[in-house]
Amino acid sequence: MLIRRTEQGVTLIELMIGITVLGILIMIGLPAMGHWLQNTQIRTHAETTFSGLQLARAEALKRNASVRFQFVESLTTGCVLTTLGKSWVVSLGDPAGVCAEDPSDTGAMIIQKKDGMEGSPNTVLTSSASVVVFNGLGRLTTGALTVNITNPAGGACGDQPGQMRCMRVVVSSGGQVRMCDPQVLDATDPRICP
Repeated sequence: MLIRRTEQGVTLIELMIGITVLGILIMIGLPAMGHWLQNTQIRTHAETTFSGLQLARAEALKRNASVRFQFVESLTTGCVLTTLGKSWVVSLGDPAGVCAEDPSDTGAMIIQKKDGMEGSPNTVLTSSASVVVFNGLGRLTTGALTVNITNPAGGACGDQPGQMRCMRVVVSSGGQVRMCDPQVLDATDPRICP
């Protein structure tokens, strides 16, 4: 009597075919994953800037006093103002020279600060002004602000697949802070920029 043994497992050929198929799927998905990561960094930086501006406005309303939001090159003691800086400081007074200090109720009274290198190293920020000041009514005492967040290393901005989805944060002279998508052109879309 002949007894057959059943083999379990996979052969070397089956294993190689499986690895080849997996490799092809990864190669197809990598470019889309790269664009997704770049777009996520742009969106994260836009949301962080939006949140900082909202905080400055809310603190101005809460304290019934002027509150500054300013873009700086870095959070070192120099605290140099710039329209291209990704770092920002929310304070009651001018934080020049004290950006390296922790938030406190003394000196420049720094309320909050954010290092621009956290989470979004590839983004580029371009602002129409380096400082905006909200008064006790939540309105700007300075002109309106427009902040564009892009990623030139990731390609051109656009609404087509494979293009970066750049973002914009706008603050009206009335103090309304809004995040929008500059590629949206449909007037009925709530993401359209003013």
